[in-house]
Amino acid sequence: MGVTSEQVTRVLNAVPKGLLIGGTWISTEKTVPVEDPSTGEVIAEVADASTAQGIAALDAAVTAAADWAATDPRERGEILRRAFELLIERAEDIALLMTLEMGKPLAEARGEVSYGAEFFRWFSEEAVRIAGRYSVAPTGGTRLLTMKQPVGPVYAITPWNFPLAMGTRKIGPSLAAGCTVVIKPAAQTPLTTLALAAVLIEAGLPDGVVNVMTTSRSGDVSAPIISDPRLRKLTFTGSTGVGQRLIEQSAKQVLKMSMELGGNAPFVVFADADLDKAVDGAMLAKMRNIGEACTAANRFIVHESLAAEFSQRLAERMGAMIIGRGIEDGVQVGPLVDNAAVEKVTELVTDAIGHGAQLLIGGQALDGPGHFYPPTVLTGVPTSAKMFREEIFGPVAPISTFSFDDEGIAMANDTEYGLVAYAFTQDLTRALTVAERLETGMVGINQGIVSNPAAPFGGVKASGLGREGGSEGIEEYLETKYVGIKL
Repeated sequence: MGVTSEQVTRVLNAVPKGLLIGGTWISTEKTVPVEDPSTGEVIAEVADASTAQGIAALDAAVTAAADWAATDPRERGEILRRAFELLIERAEDIALLMTLEMGKPLAEARGEVSYGAEFFRWFSEEAVRIAGRYSVAPTGGTRLLTMKQPVGPVYAITPWNFPLAMGTRKIGPSLAAGCTVVIKPAAQTPLTTLALAAVLIEAGLPDGVVNVMTTSRSGDVSAPIISDPRLRKLTFTGSTGVGQRLIEQSAKQVLKMSMELGGNAPFVVFADADLDKAVDGAMLAKMRNIGEACTAANRFIVHESLAAEFSQRLAERMGAMIIGRGIEDGVQVGPLVDNAAVEKVTELVTDAIGHGAQLLIGGQALDGPGHFYPPTVLTGVPTSAKMFREEIFGPVAPISTFSFDDEGIAMANDTEYGLVAYAFTQDLTRALTVAERLETGMVGINQGIVSNPAAPFGGVKASGLGREGGSEGIEEYLETKYVGIKL
């Protein structure tokens, strides 16, 4: 049974639509429309923050900072734990909300609730494990004490593709470390973040510890916050181009930064790979979130001995997927987030075919309503094609071939990006060698998903700075203070 219109109305009506500043929901004269990408219809209007309201949100975070930093780590952890439990309890409603504003099928949205909520549980446990050290100076006579303290107010900018998980992945470690937060969700998908903030309030979070800015003027609202000397941390997930501009702005204040930027993930299938596992892994790595993920496999680099069979099997699997509105039963592929996304994918596919790639399935945007592009497989994609260099962010699998291992690894590393790579081989020595040689922050060996709240997520090169998740994730929100004690 599909979702009813009554369920949709109830879930949408339950979400606050204002700005959250200092524990108060504030409406604005101007609003930002939120569109259902599967229909093109506006489903909600949220507040549109001004630059002054952005600073007011930072004021609230600064005011709350000292008390929150002084709050017992156990209490900070318990609030996160209660928020985790509330998210799990309301998983169906939150999943439906995500599907309505972002488009992913309900099954995937439910998976994101589980994944996103887990960051709150993980960091609820990390809150009580923040530790320094005590040692004797090598020359004696002095004792060396180090302590970890919250860095200070945080500005978090999140993308539209994982509306819940990108919020919890930034808010979780911030709160665990004792930092207050101003969070600005993407204009396309603000509803999930607003619902998340309401959950945190219900879990007992004090006023001003988390503040939410929804706005259609991201740059105008963000610039004064970033240039304010009271802000001490910027965390951003999004495109490399925007990230580079934010890094430039942050340099004036010498802000501590976490940047999770673009990707161009290679998916390398070696000659000895288990083809069943490789195709299964390819489906996960490519089609998770409709391909709209920075971790999505962007280039399939397959040994020439396996390329024909791999391509055919992948095309059969992708071609059999059911396309439609995410709230409908059985749908496996929802819409892209907006028309601009469809146009970009169309342009990349057209360019690849123009460079000699062969189309196996898909390859043409579907008629509206909604922003749909079908699963597409291309073979013989040359390295001169744009999609070999640019992030596709859609359900398109371009396949290229290699003849020997060094060639395949070189092709994988031939990019400015370095977020994640996938490699399939049954040889342990090859697996370890390849993992060491791939120029990425994460590597999946014989698996198509690497994201895990207990593991450090992040990249190298143009894919970013810092790590989110794992024991490393909380360090991004802490400063180390050294105290020398003369005896």
